[in-house]
Amino acid sequence: MPHIPLPEGVPGPRGPMLFRPEVAPPMSELAEVLMRGPSTLTLAERELIGTYVSARNDCRYCQTIHGAVAAHYLGATEEQERLVRQIKSDPSTAPISPKLKALLNIAGHVQQGGKQVTAEDIAEARRQGATDLEIHDTVLIAANFCMMNRYVDGLATWTPDDPDFYRERAAGLAQRGYVGSSSRSYLCDSQKRLSGTGQDRRSLHCLEAPPSPLSSRPEESWAFAHPR
Repeated sequence: MPHIPLPEGVPGPRGPMLFRPEVAPPMSELAEVLMRGPSTLTLAERELIGTYVSARNDCRYCQTIHGAVAAHYLGATEEQERLVRQIKSDPSTAPISPKLKALLNIAGHVQQGGKQVTAEDIAEARRQGATDLEIHDTVLIAANFCMMNRYVDGLATWTPDDPDFYRERAAGLAQRGYVGSSSRSYLCDSQKRLSGTGQDRRSLHCLEAPPSPLSSRPEESWAFAHPR
């Protein structure tokens, strides 16, 4: 049961983003840039980094949905789902590139604390062919997932049990992406949803927000990536 009154039946971060709709656009845009923007890291590699960090943080929702997205990018087979589970458990034994193993090592140290990343970690990643931009993005992906893991679990948001739920949502997220609109209509609609929860957190007036520079479709935002 959520620690604060969130819309019922809304999974993961979408519930708290509907509670505080102003945060959805910037958080979604950061995710879109990191996870789907131009990069020499593949979409699957980036999702695997997020999945690994989420597993280390014991965030069941995030590790399951992003693991499903990674498996979707890799081919959506049982073999790929097993690979994701192996990477979550011990990436050093997984059949992945030495470069990705080195980057996952960095991500795991970020999860422990930023100062746990050592010069040796960075040198090893470079030896395995990682660029400085890939190292930068790995650290920021890991840090962002730590935030999202704590956002989801810190408010005890709803985490479905059905594996097919995550497979279906993964396919939609892979198609639509993370980013969406911070339009007035989206914020107003979100606040109207809250009017039925009995919350008195704020008066339900509509808030103006700057439009997203990346998309004008609210259904494509992080908050809408996990529909009911």
